[in-house]
Amino acid sequence: MSGFPENTLDYDVAIIGAGPAGTACALALRHSGLRVALLDKAQFPRDKVCGDAVPGQAFKALRQLDPAFVEQLWQLQPRDDVRDSRLVAPSGAGLTLQWKLPSFNSPRETFDAALLGLVRAHSDTTILENTVLKSLQVTPAAVHLHLAEGAELTCGVVVGCDGANSVVGRKLLPAPLDRAHHCAGVRAYYENVGGASSGTTEFFLSSDYLAGYVWLFPVGEGRCNVGLGMLSEIVSAHKVDLKETLTRVLATHPELAGRFAQARQLGPIVGFGLPLGGGRTRPISGGRFMLCGDAASLIDPLQGHGIDTAIQSGILAGAQAASCFEKQDFSAEFMRQYDARVEHKIGRKLAKSYRLMRFLSNKAWLVNAAVRLARVPGLKPWVQKAIG
Repeated sequence: MSGFPENTLDYDVAIIGAGPAGTACALALRHSGLRVALLDKAQFPRDKVCGDAVPGQAFKALRQLDPAFVEQLWQLQPRDDVRDSRLVAPSGAGLTLQWKLPSFNSPRETFDAALLGLVRAHSDTTILENTVLKSLQVTPAAVHLHLAEGAELTCGVVVGCDGANSVVGRKLLPAPLDRAHHCAGVRAYYENVGGASSGTTEFFLSSDYLAGYVWLFPVGEGRCNVGLGMLSEIVSAHKVDLKETLTRVLATHPELAGRFAQARQLGPIVGFGLPLGGGRTRPISGGRFMLCGDAASLIDPLQGHGIDTAIQSGILAGAQAASCFEKQDFSAEFMRQYDARVEHKIGRKLAKSYRLMRFLSNKAWLVNAAVRLARVPGLKPWVQKAIG
């Protein structure tokens, strides 16, 4: 229970991180009557290292908040509207899959700034950019946020949407890095990539990096997001240099070498971490706090996407925060409702993806066979359903 006079808190809810999870949480709270602050260490627009693919489920979740949000996002430029994906098996055989839900690719610098713009336009959220959270303390009566410049803010509930290296998660739910449930990735932008087709994302599998893939995603204006992701336990065990590996693959892969002969790299190859969901049970909440998105390890293990699950979890966290104030119950036990809803809506799918990823990770022959089977009339929908 609170026992803390509401008007003595700086904010009712403080959301740490203004990416997809944090902005979705703020939008979910826009009609709650609560005083909401959204903090981010950066000034927007800012780059976020990612594959830049925005899955259709992300738009489906936002549409449930307000269809106008989705309509505004579909005006973004640059973007590339995705209709299908091409999967290239280790054998070199290709398979093209059509997607049911509309989706697009857009640089995170553009997409995340647009989401924050929705928060500015449609809510009374206090947005605090260039605000670095150094530490925090949960007491029975409040959450105390200690900022880099020495200031302190208090709130009733804190929502950690601050990514794979979440300060909220490290301080309140510390856990060692589990490389079996973590992916390392690198990404660079290129222009003038031969054969890059607007509307088609491409995935390249190899027996050398089956627990991961090389991707090529058009993002508009003639540019492509090109990257490589690999399970961190493999990176560690074999001391893989992902930047060198990506450069080598683009120069030697039978499907890619010719296409990159005249391509121009825009900026450096940069790395990032992806905490995978579905492989373990770990709390994502406690007394007066919740974790969302990457901070809650909600990356899809098979496809590597996480914007959709970030938005979904942010919306669920917003609903839980509102319920906490309505019931005046901020206990860890009450917060477990959030964990249960995330598990029901997101966790079960991620667990299925994780099991399939692990099963396929050392079976190039099986991936090759699945691509061959998908060419048999009537079996393609089954393969697409298995992939998700």
